[in-house]
Amino acid sequence: MTDENKSKDEKEVLSAGERLRREIISWFWVILIFLFIHGSIVQARVIPSGSMEQTLLVGDHLLVDRFGYSAEIPFTGIRWTLWREPKRQQIVVFRRPGQADFVKRIIGMPGDTVEVRNGAVYINGAPLEEPYVYNTRPFEEGGPWHVPPGHYFMMGDNRGNSNDSRMWEDPYVPREDIIGTPLVIYMSIEAPEEDAWQPGHLLERFRAYLAALVRPQRIRWGRLLHTF
Repeated sequence: MTDENKSKDEKEVLSAGERLRREIISWFWVILIFLFIHGSIVQARVIPSGSMEQTLLVGDHLLVDRFGYSAEIPFTGIRWTLWREPKRQQIVVFRRPGQADFVKRIIGMPGDTVEVRNGAVYINGAPLEEPYVYNTRPFEEGGPWHVPPGHYFMMGDNRGNSNDSRMWEDPYVPREDIIGTPLVIYMSIEAPEEDAWQPGHLLERFRAYLAALVRPQRIRWGRLLHTF
C-alpha cells in the first residue's frame, strides 16, 4: 500500500467516525427535544372508559396541553406546578396515587362546598348548570364535600358511570397532580374489544389499530380535530 492510499484510507476512517459522532449528537438533541415537549408542552392520551361520555368517547386519542400547567422530567418523578390555574367545569388530566392518569371535569374549586341533590350538583348552595352531563343511569345523592385550599373536586360527565371524587376515600385532587387539559382529538377509533384502550392491553390495542386500517369505518371521522 502506497503512502497516498494509506492517507486516503485514514481520511475515510476519520470521516466515518465523524459521521457517527454527528449522528449520535443529532439523535441526542432529538431525544432531548422530545422529552422537553412531552414533559412540559404536550402529551398524547387515549380515553379508556366511558366516564366522560358523550364529551369524550372510549377510543378518543387526545393531545393534552401541558403548557403552563405542569412540567416534569420524564421517568424521574420530578415535576413542577406552573402558573396557569384550572377553572371550574374545565376538563383536566390528573394523577391519582398508584393508578393510571384520570380525565375528569373540575366541579368543585378550592373553598367550595359541593352537594349532589335530586340529580343535580349544588355549589355553595346554588345549582350548577351542566349542559354536558350524560346520564346512562341514576346517580346517588351525596355530600356535602368541603374542598380544601389548593384542591379540586372532580366528576365525570357520565354521572351514573364514573369513578370520581364522589367515590374516593380521599375525594380531593391537589393542584400539583393536575397535568393539563385536552387540546384536540387527533384520532378516534371504535375498537373491536372493549378493553383495548385500558392500560397495559398492548395486544388488544395493536388489534384495534389493525382493525382501523382494514376497516376505516371504525374511525370516527367526525370527531377528528375536535378542539376543547
